[in-house]
Amino acid sequence: MSVNVSGRDRQVIINPLVTCMPMGAMWAVLGINRGIPLVQGSQGCSTFVRYHLARHFREPIEIAVSSFHESTAVFGGKKNLNISLKTIVQRQNPDLIGVVTTCSSEIIGDDVYGFVESNKEELKDLGHDNTEIIPINTPSFAGSHFVGYNKAVDALIKNLTVINENNEGDDNKINIIPGLLNPGDVNEIKHILDVMHVPYTILTDISETFNSPLNPKKQEHPYFGKGGTTVDEIRNISANKGTISITKYAKTGAETLEQTHKVPAVTDNLPPIGIKGTDDFIMTVNKLTKHDILDTLMTERGLTLDLMADVSARYLAGRKVVIFGDPTLVTGLTSFIIEIGMEPVMVTTGSEEKTFPTDIENMSKGQNIDVITEGDLKVVEDYVKDKDNGVELILGSSEARFINYDTGIPLVRFGFPVYDRVGYHSQPIVGYRGAKRVVEMITNEVLAKYYEEKHWKLQQ
Repeated sequence: MSVNVSGRDRQVIINPLVTCMPMGAMWAVLGINRGIPLVQGSQGCSTFVRYHLARHFREPIEIAVSSFHESTAVFGGKKNLNISLKTIVQRQNPDLIGVVTTCSSEIIGDDVYGFVESNKEELKDLGHDNTEIIPINTPSFAGSHFVGYNKAVDALIKNLTVINENNEGDDNKINIIPGLLNPGDVNEIKHILDVMHVPYTILTDISETFNSPLNPKKQEHPYFGKGGTTVDEIRNISANKGTISITKYAKTGAETLEQTHKVPAVTDNLPPIGIKGTDDFIMTVNKLTKHDILDTLMTERGLTLDLMADVSARYLAGRKVVIFGDPTLVTGLTSFIIEIGMEPVMVTTGSEEKTFPTDIENMSKGQNIDVITEGDLKVVEDYVKDKDNGVELILGSSEARFINYDTGIPLVRFGFPVYDRVGYHSQPIVGYRGAKRVVEMITNEVLAKYYEEKHWKLQQ
């Protein structure tokens, strides 16, 4: 029994599991209070992202774009950026604008850093010098949306924190870089920290910006949604106790803080999914802050263990599972699937996460797991449809819905995007309460598919 690591058996990607770098950067900027991403590229570069975010979160998504056209490829995008920045600042007066580059602006060689600096001077002369303007290099052809998110968080830290030499903050506070987690997951991490009475800064916090209430009272103009991490909070993170990066693909910002301000960085733990992952996270918080692990969390842990004991041996043990998606999500779910007695027979992620195979091997406990690096949805489809593999459950995004339709094998939806079900983004899969929900979702799918409604085994 072993972990078998392989790549795609072809060069072409069929139905990718990742999208472009700018989307990840826009996601990060949208977690800033009064923050606006400005796409230095064509209208399609913003429309595509807005469409995908809106159908997953079912929220209006505000993304500006400098609207490149054919002439821009010849004359460059300086004029477009100049007009766009002035328009946004004068109309919206945001606290921060993240200028996100794209394929087109990178290929034609736009000096975005130079453009931004010259625009800052012009805006200052016009009396608009309160808005932070952060350039973020995200050429789409050089990496996935996970890389884009990492670059954006690192750019925010470098431009806002490192240049601030008079930091004032709570030296018992910690920084959390959540990665591309859903609002429900971010809220669950905040719940754990609140229970432990640990102050924190989330870099960046989409828990409310992507999950906003519909409030009928009169809205302010210009309108900015509730929530998000403030610019001042980011300025002061170098005074905090440490930084925990939930996802390995978003750890550069934590490493930057450690190198520049000696803020300890924790980047190699399991994500807080399942019992062991959540245990590790809470113990890390305890070591950084010396705050006690309270009975409230132990009760949540006990309730999850009780449910696992109720259903694991009876309904889940030995069932074969395929998992795909975000490398951190897949790693965490693989660990948890093993904890509840199921067998992850194949796992894959579309991104190039170098530690992914090693992480899976470390948690495999001698199980035979096929690890396919830089996979795509065609890899998942071929593996699931091969009857010799005996797959009984799929964990992944809505993109696998047609595999579910074709094979009848249950699909338990996780990660991004989920657009053919509602409410998934607002509910957690991290923490003890998230683990309990995962067990419930998986067990209910197994019961619906593999047990007759009147079967005697359901009465046991």
